[in-house]
Amino acid sequence: MPFGSTPKFYPGRPGMTGRLPGAGGGHDGTVDVGALLLTGGSSRRMGQDKATIRIAGTSLAARTAWVLRAARLPGPLLEVGPGWSGLAALPDDLPGTGPLAAVASGAAALRRLGFAGGALVVATDLPRLAPEMVSWLALHPAAGSVVPLRAGRPQWLCARYSPEDLGSATELVASGRRALSCLAGRGVHLAGEDELVGASLRPEDLDDADTPDDLARCLGTR
Repeated sequence: MPFGSTPKFYPGRPGMTGRLPGAGGGHDGTVDVGALLLTGGSSRRMGQDKATIRIAGTSLAARTAWVLRAARLPGPLLEVGPGWSGLAALPDDLPGTGPLAAVASGAAALRRLGFAGGALVVATDLPRLAPEMVSWLALHPAAGSVVPLRAGRPQWLCARYSPEDLGSATELVASGRRALSCLAGRGVHLAGEDELVGASLRPEDLDDADTPDDLARCLGTR
């Protein structure tokens, strides 16, 4: 997919392939990973639908879908939202109730497809996200969910969730929970910025764009 300023937004090699490595973390190396791209937020602080914001002719939703495809994840890639990304899309069963409900909808769809693995959950408002970050999360040797940190804050909307944690989403929503942080179980691995830098990743690629000023900073125009 063409995209302006390719070296800036798509640095380095394409994503790594398929299976999670068996070394460390306690799993056997056969855990598959898919992805859920969330595009249905209200975008009130941005003043327009973030998924449809176009940069160099490409919408943020389509750009994020490109990143997920380039990471070569072995599992299904689904959009939960209106269908802006070009991925197979399904509606949020409880629109307007937050990302946890959207993840519950997506996790149920993955299971209906016969996919029993974990999944990356990625918001559409990450204009610097690169395939390397997605691949690294997918291939991380931790057995459970993996959530990167940015400035000490967990990035729940750019994280890998284990099959067990994904499976709890529907029950959590039914119990009244709304925060995506509820999804991460006791075995969650919080990956600090030192760990990201040690893997030749850029922590700033996790910065999201909630407002026009945020977007300008992410794109280096302010």
